[in-house]
Amino acid sequence: MPSAYHPLTEEEAVQYVRSKLPGFFPSDAQLFSREIGDGNLNLVFRVVDAATGRSLILKQALPYARVVGESWPLTLDRARIESEALKIQGELAPGLVPRVYHYDPDLALTAMEDCSDHIIMRKGLIARKRYPRFAEHMAEFLARTLFFTSDLYLSPEEKKARVRRFINPEMCKITEDLVFSHPYYDADTNSFNPLIREDVEAIWNDGDLRREVANLKESFMTCGQALIHGDLHTGSIMVTEQDTKVIDPEFSYYGPMGFDIGALLANLFLSYASHEGQTADPGERKSYRQWLLRTAEDVWNGFLERFNRLWDEHVKDEMWSAPGYRDAYILRLLQDSAGFAGCKMMRRVIGLAPVADLETIEPPEVRAVAERQALRIGAQLVLRRGEMRRIGDITDLVRREGGAE
Repeated sequence: MPSAYHPLTEEEAVQYVRSKLPGFFPSDAQLFSREIGDGNLNLVFRVVDAATGRSLILKQALPYARVVGESWPLTLDRARIESEALKIQGELAPGLVPRVYHYDPDLALTAMEDCSDHIIMRKGLIARKRYPRFAEHMAEFLARTLFFTSDLYLSPEEKKARVRRFINPEMCKITEDLVFSHPYYDADTNSFNPLIREDVEAIWNDGDLRREVANLKESFMTCGQALIHGDLHTGSIMVTEQDTKVIDPEFSYYGPMGFDIGALLANLFLSYASHEGQTADPGERKSYRQWLLRTAEDVWNGFLERFNRLWDEHVKDEMWSAPGYRDAYILRLLQDSAGFAGCKMMRRVIGLAPVADLETIEPPEVRAVAERQALRIGAQLVLRRGEMRRIGDITDLVRREGGAE
């Protein structure tokens, strides 16, 4: 840990901005700071000029997981990785991530654009909000950030240099444990509704499912296809009706493309299951669930259109043009996305850090119905991912296992 490191206070955040970002605010500006972080790992300060409303965010990594405490130490290097990932993503997908103004390695701190006029997408989905440009924006983000950081575009030397730069073992270990290991046995970190214990134990005892999750874990650990966000859930996306910002890429590393796509799909499908309990009116529930599945389809189809166009325009290696290679690549990516989506869904029901989509459903008996739907969908996405040939196969499975009206 750098000797100068210490967690900032709200008052120190103001002093820091004045000293390290001169010119961002007028020298005589009356600045206010508030710590607004509601995540598991960091301090987040919003610093505002009282007169003009101009603002920025200071995000500081803590040397431990907030959700657990100092007994779970974490690397501060994740702040560097997040800052560098945001800069790369901002170059490749302009306007779809916050702008980075400054990075401080000694304090593990990044100053960035304030997106407080947006809402965390998860909150919007719970409230049944619809975002007409979300699928278009996420298709663009996924296609460009995944294609341009992969071997399909980069030279072998540049790709390997970037892999080295984004080695992120501690954050990957969190995913390896919480997504691919702990939910599939009686681990101490698990936390689930007691009413679904029988369903959870059935997952623990399903040898076929555990084997397939193990295969996906191996892929996560060994398949360095592209620089992925690594934690692309709806709590890491901020939205308005017309704008989308992807935030929090501190889990970034070179991994399988399907993990990012699958994480996003998983959270749309978790929302789908949650409205079994969140929305009492059958008509409203059916309509919103249909929108969620259309959005999932639009994300994949938009991604695929853009990814194929980038392939046509930029792929130079003769071997990537071998007959049938691209079709096999895309099919494998779809199936990987289905499998990773299933793991992410089951993890959010059984493991540490559950999602508000489900956790806010009361009473527990109603929540259990939605949670069982999520577990069924997740398990079948993993077990049957090899049968998926198009995005419609995936959304059909969600309808079937999720009790579509």
